[in-house]
Amino acid sequence: MNKYDEAMKLLDEKFGHKDGLISLSTIARFPNAEGNNLPAARIVNAFYENGAFYTVTYATSNKMRQIAQNPEVAVCIIVESFTANGIGENLGWVCDEKNAELMAKIRPIFAEWYDEANNDKDPNTCLLRIQLTKGVWNDAHKGIRNEIDFVNKTA
Repeated sequence: MNKYDEAMKLLDEKFGHKDGLISLSTIARFPNAEGNNLPAARIVNAFYENGAFYTVTYATSNKMRQIAQNPEVAVCIIVESFTANGIGENLGWVCDEKNAELMAKIRPIFAEWYDEANNDKDPNTCLLRIQLTKGVWNDAHKGIRNEIDFVNKTA
């Protein structure tokens, strides 16, 4: 098994097929007084599979408006010392037939809180995919730094 395959296996073991909290950062849509767009971070529940995180959100939320304007995002999982960049994409309404397979995995994993936080009847309840592009496992205390290139499939 090569280093990339090992990294993908570790990602799946650590984050796959369960509800996890990640920090999701986007870029604000409007510049500050100096003309710079500011980062915006929030914690979201996410499901990981095959190099992407998925979360259910609302199409008109700030994060989705920011992603529509600039799809470059960053994620962080502090406990695991994992950070990554990726591309955010609105996959559309959670009840759209094209999302049925993913939602069949996600709903049971998020079951404890899903219905309280989401309204599947509302077509703005959407599925966000964060397709990872580059990531880093970094544990300075253990002297570990592993870089992962999800696009070129190298580590």
